[in-house]
Formats: sequence, C-alpha cells, structure tokens
Amino acid sequence: MNRMTDHFRLVLAWVLLMLYASLLPASLHAAQDGATYSFGVVPQFEARERAGTWLPILAELSKRSGLKLELKGSMRIPDFDAEFNSGAFDFAYLNPFHAHRAIRENGYHALVRDAGNALYGILAVRKDSHYHSINDLAGQRIAFPSPNAIGASLLVRADLESLHKISYTPVYVQTHASAYLNAILGTTAAVGGVQSTFDLQKPEVRDQLRILYQTRKIPPHPVIAHPRVPEAHRLKLQQAFLELAATPEGARLLSRIPMKQAIAASAADYDIIATLNLEKLSQKDGK
Repeated sequence: MNRMTDHFRLVLAWVLLMLYASLLPASLHAAQDGATYSFGVVPQFEARERAGTWLPILAELSKRSGLKLELKGSMRIPDFDAEFNSGAFDFAYLNPFHAHRAIRENGYHALVRDAGNALYGILAVRKDSHYHSINDLAGQRIAFPSPNAIGASLLVRADLESLHKISYTPVYVQTHASAYLNAILGTTAAVGGVQSTFDLQKPEVRDQLRILYQTRKIPPHPVIAHPRVPEAHRLKLQQAFLELAATPEGARLLSRIPMKQAIAASAADYDIIATLNLEKLSQKDGK
C-alpha cells in the first residue's frame, strides 16, 4: 500500500510540475530549452569566407547567451533581400538601409552596431585608366553588386545623381567580387564598392584598382531582431555581443566582420538615412 501511495505521490508531483511549467512565460521555456534562432548575414563576401567569419562568432554568442544560433546563408544579395523581406531570419546582420526600413515599417529591433567605423561607398577604377575624377564617369557603365547594396550601390548612386548630377548606366552583377572583376576586365568603367570588401580582395585584384571617390558616411551595418523574438532573448543576445567584444579573443573575432567597437544600437542611430532619399533608388524586391 505504501509503495502504491509513493508511486501516486510521484505521479501527482510530476503532473503538478508539468502544469506549473505550462503556465510559465514562453520566453522562460525557450531559455530553459535552449531556443534555436536563425541568424541571417548579408552576403558581402563569398560563402566560405562568410562561414569562416561568422560560425565562430555565433558559437561564442550561443555559449554566452544560452540561445542556439544557426547561420543562414544566401548565395546572392538579392536572395538575401528576398528572404529577409519574407521574415525568414530571427536575427540578421544587414545593411543600414534595410535595417532602417525594417525598424520603421515592421517593428524590428536594433541590437548592436560598430562604433569604430562609418559606412561609405567607393568608386574604384582600373589603376591604369584615364578616369581621374567622378565627372570623368559621365555616360559610362558602372558595376554594382545589387540595386540595394547600401554602400556599394545606394550611397554611390545617390551621390552620382543627387550631388554630382552625373548620368551613367548601372550594371548589377550580384556580388562584390564580381563587380570588382568587371572593372578590371574593362566590362565597366568603374565599380561601386565599400572599403571593407575592397580591402579584402585578393592582392591580384586589389592591386589593379584605385579608389576614385568616397561617398557621404552613415552608421554601419547593425544586428537587428525580428519582432517575434521575445524581448528577454533580444537582450540576452545584445549582452552576449557586448561581453564578447570586451574580450581580446572576441574583439579579434568581431574584427573580421568587421566590427571594431561593438556598442548597443538604437533605431535613432539610423534616422540620417531618411534624409538621403534612398527610397527612390531602391528596389522593393531587391532584384
């Protein structure tokens, strides 16, 4: 009889525990279970380099936050744009223009950004070309990775059209690497890029180019969270980023993004983008 009573008590205790657990907030369940979240990264670099940079970072962030973060890759910037616009990523590292629009229109939350860098576009030409000023590019073909690449395309095109009133023919080639190659091969007179992707090109590519022009500057790529992510988990990831950045090894890992000085980000950081009238140059589907 005592054995049956003990068994009944165990069963009752288990039932009560499950009932109690079912009443806990969903965010606490997720933290206990090691919630899994997708983390999208805009494909500025080729897939192997992107994975080599981000997988160690996400492993450290997962360890520190208690959240399981899974890298979600897109082969091309337009593919990433389409996936992001469909809500495919829980967290994302992406260009400031898309971030500003997602925060303003869809309730995304800014988490962290780099305080050690400003984002700007560049125009590069073959080192031996006869183009020596931005005005020399009037009427020429210019390669861009995609219509919506913020630094390499939107900022460059905004300066060409709004500041310098220069007409040109855009050629969209899907990746930063392909854009630089187009200028080297002479398919286009120039290429729109950003300093980070220019610096990371192989010497045989970079050494054949020279930077002709730099655009206006804005805050760099942030990490943002989809509104479906519970606030507690957003804060966990933000804190994990800041703690990681405060360690020598973490600073080394984040410098590869590149993120030299990680700080908490806010929606207000990106208000400047509204003043540049980039909406008229962007394409909603990213194609």
